[in-house]
Amino acid sequence: MFDSIKSALEDLRQGRLIIVVDDEDRENEGDLVGIAEYMQPEAINFMATHGRGLICAPISTSIAQKFELSPMAEKNSDPHGTAFTVSIDHTSTTTGISAFERFDTIQALIDDNARAVDFNTPGHIFPLIAKDGGVLERMGHTEAAVDLCRLTDAKPAGVICEIMNDDGTMARVDDLKSYKEKHGLKMITIEELKAYIASNHRVALDSEVKMPTKYGSFKMFGFKDRVTEDEHIALLHGEVRGNMNVRIHSECLTGDVFHSERCDCGEQLDLAMKIMSAEDGVILYMRQEGRGIGLLNKLKAYELIEQGFDTVTANAHLGFDADLRTYEAAAGMLKSLGLHQVTLLSNNPAKVSGLEKEGIEVNRRSHIIEANVNNADYLNVKEEKLGHQLQEEMK
Repeated sequence: MFDSIKSALEDLRQGRLIIVVDDEDRENEGDLVGIAEYMQPEAINFMATHGRGLICAPISTSIAQKFELSPMAEKNSDPHGTAFTVSIDHTSTTTGISAFERFDTIQALIDDNARAVDFNTPGHIFPLIAKDGGVLERMGHTEAAVDLCRLTDAKPAGVICEIMNDDGTMARVDDLKSYKEKHGLKMITIEELKAYIASNHRVALDSEVKMPTKYGSFKMFGFKDRVTEDEHIALLHGEVRGNMNVRIHSECLTGDVFHSERCDCGEQLDLAMKIMSAEDGVILYMRQEGRGIGLLNKLKAYELIEQGFDTVTANAHLGFDADLRTYEAAAGMLKSLGLHQVTLLSNNPAKVSGLEKEGIEVNRRSHIIEANVNNADYLNVKEEKLGHQLQEEMK
């Protein structure tokens, strides 16, 4: 019944409309969706004739700010928080209601030379402001449309229209199946779009700088996680090539900065930098402090450890799983750098399986630090309760 995200993206690039269905626990409705940059006036007429719902223009925050589009209502009481702005017509229009004039108004939203004074309010086009995190933040048609714009390399402005049945009721999934076949349209779900983005576009490359260190000169890449909004770092030595050394290092303030001997994190980071300097490779520095529970909770766990708990039982006492880390963002960073096959410097099989789940081919290489009097128990727990592969070196 549903089509692949890739096939839907291709239709959108060709200026065609697609059907996007939201979750059955939400509105369980289908909207016609098009990309402003690619569509023609005939698509607006199709929406008005065969969609019958309200024709709206989902846009990014930046476009809304550029044209000074304020919220339609001071207090938004919409059950789903749909972010309507004041309605608009372009100043070149007459009534503003024809398919062609509505098309002109929408096109002005992506005109680099257009200004706020080029629009009259109120009008016949209803802009909607998408959440910056897209469907990863809010699973609405507004966010889906803008995400689809970005995935097709278009400016972040789309057009959507709810689909109604001939009798005036809202079209649900069973209705949409025949509608799709009748009009020859692709149909996708927001849930599948979210999964596609999480797998392939979870992180966004934000910056790239040179980073001289005592271990040599690296390139540092800054990434923004669209789900958690965390800021992660990739540190590259040498040029990207196949089956490159990679270390996924979770942030550890106490070990990395203050050289704590309660763990082996700081020493593992130093060793990784030495290896990358000699052999080339990438260190992913992930903002997942305390195996994902955060710095202050990690310190609370330390308090419990001083009372006789271990790292696993302390987490459980605080209400956390033993390890909350996930590796979708790490895999996304590797893909962004062009790495799909890696030699992973790690003793943790969960990191291997986490990357493999995201389509990264992994060969594991041990990355073991000699125990000291303060972290011997910690390393034993890693091995015995978390499955870290330390057997040979820890004998």
